[in-house]
Amino acid sequence: MNGDTAGPGSGDRILVGDRLVELSGEMLRTLQVGGRLIPLRSTGTVLVVPAEIRRVVDAAVADAVEGFAALQGTASSRVDDFFMRFAELIEDDHAFAHVLAANAVDVESARRRGRPSGRLEITTKMRTDMAAGLRMWASLAFERLGIMSTINHEGWSVESWRAPLGVVAFVFEGRPNVFADATGVLKSGNSVVFRIGSDALGTARAIRDHLLIPSLDSAGLPRGAVNLVDSSEHAAGWALFHDSRLALAVARGSGQAVDQLGEIARQCGTPVSLHGTGGAWLVAGSQIPPSRLRSAIVHSLDRKVCNTLNTVVVLEPNASTALSLVGDALSEVATRRSGTVVVHAAPSTVAALNGRVGLDVRAEAVDPGEEWEWDVVPEVTVIVAASVKDAVSKFNTHSPRFVLSVVSEDDDEVVWAWENSESPFFGDGFTRWVDGQFALERPELGLANWQNGRLLGRGGVLSGDAVHSIRLRVRQTDPDLHR
Repeated sequence: MNGDTAGPGSGDRILVGDRLVELSGEMLRTLQVGGRLIPLRSTGTVLVVPAEIRRVVDAAVADAVEGFAALQGTASSRVDDFFMRFAELIEDDHAFAHVLAANAVDVESARRRGRPSGRLEITTKMRTDMAAGLRMWASLAFERLGIMSTINHEGWSVESWRAPLGVVAFVFEGRPNVFADATGVLKSGNSVVFRIGSDALGTARAIRDHLLIPSLDSAGLPRGAVNLVDSSEHAAGWALFHDSRLALAVARGSGQAVDQLGEIARQCGTPVSLHGTGGAWLVAGSQIPPSRLRSAIVHSLDRKVCNTLNTVVVLEPNASTALSLVGDALSEVATRRSGTVVVHAAPSTVAALNGRVGLDVRAEAVDPGEEWEWDVVPEVTVIVAASVKDAVSKFNTHSPRFVLSVVSEDDDEVVWAWENSESPFFGDGFTRWVDGQFALERPELGLANWQNGRLLGRGGVLSGDAVHSIRLRVRQTDPDLHR
């Protein structure tokens, strides 16, 4: 149902999935002034998009549609020039001063409201990585149109061509570096429109005004190629993903909000790439290499992002040894950070973990799949499994089916875990390797777990050069070819 529907009266109800939902006064007023209602079949919820938000999003998507059309006639070298100019402005202290000033305001506002600010603040490393990612795009030997394969027949041939997809929409969490990430779709000839979390909106506006637009203009690219939905309202994300002009909808973040956005896009028939819940799991195997386990834990808890270590599983047969090693490693993390690590532990493990420097051990019944959204003080869960088989079963059942690491000198059990786990990202050491730029030398547009099932024909890393369609072209040399 949308705002173009004729006005219903008071007491009217609409069918949402298998539920009849009564139209509220707010819903009626929204429809009467050109807003939109978005029903969600799974819950019977009706989301309300105010008319003003709808107009803002409509305009941004319309610009992206025009931008996509204009890009098709633009030389690929101009796109590379854009990436290089964008990187240069990020490194230019004078230009970037505007961004840092806006970011300082955003960070202070977040702290004042009790919001996490660790991922919001632009650090020197974040700034360096943004520029490096853009230069990486510019250096890729990749064209907007590219032949993938040819099948030769007698008198004719069929070519498979990689081709641009269309308008790609993103809804990002409050991290300003994702602004640069999103522009990666230009490499494959697509345009982009996105909404960024309200915590980082001021920073995003500064990046747009002082870095992005000058870079587009300098390279001769249409401004419509990259569009920021300039709204802090959640309804802007709903309206964006409800737009049927999108070719792909990408949601980065976790929890109910991402599930909701995915449902909105799917109801419009738009393909989605969803992150879902984050949090990596690590299993200490039956034959533990102590230094490797210590290193894996320490280097997986340097900061909180989706691939940060969340749940540690030890095995009953060597639980005492494993818990001692895990406790020592977590204590080292606390010492390195000059603080504390919160450990959510099953009651049976507490005695082996207590007494170490920097550990706040909390004996409680834990949900091993709960993601700890810490900002400064690391939090992990520690549980016990009967065997590697049991540990993998717990991962498949309780985790978001994202990152799994098995640290063991028994190669057979590592291979068994690899073959039987529902994990798109599997390793035998630290968990933070799960990142497109770090692992694949491709700036990452988004990660997707298997929380809602395996992905068709693609891996869990979404990169700009993977956002394409396939077109078939025939070359007929025999004019009398027929069937």
